[in-house]
Amino acid sequence: MLGIGIGASGITGARFLPDTPAPPLPSCLLKDELDRYFDGERVEFTSDVDLGGVSGFRLEVLLAMRRIPYGRVATYGMLALAVGRPGAARAVGAACRSNPVGVIVPCHRVVAADGPGGYSGSDPGNISLKMSLLRLEGAAPDPSGRFGPPALLPVPPG
Repeated sequence: MLGIGIGASGITGARFLPDTPAPPLPSCLLKDELDRYFDGERVEFTSDVDLGGVSGFRLEVLLAMRRIPYGRVATYGMLALAVGRPGAARAVGAACRSNPVGVIVPCHRVVAADGPGGYSGSDPGNISLKMSLLRLEGAAPDPSGRFGPPALLPVPPG
């Protein structure tokens, strides 16, 4: 079940809840987008997201994550380059772990150079959730464990 937090400026949180029924989401753009997404439709989320509680490097990473297209992946290192911080792949991983709006800000599309990486903290059980989302988007790895062509994110000049 996906629990959604909504504030005055938009979506403030989206987390998968283990075996807990979430209250129904009222009919709105977000509900429509999520229903279509989980039905396997290619969706670019346009609902307002409130990242007001996030700043600095973490905010840069979350905004860059939103540019990773449906069905594509980027490595932690590629995302570090995209925000102008080459070599900060681990810091990108920490920013991904703290993403308050999973699925909508697609941290599941960020993978390690040699495999899926983590998802939603360090709980190994969450990797299966990440892989399910990637399969839904047609971005799961091939039998050798390699992911398809990565998203090409613009790199700041410098």
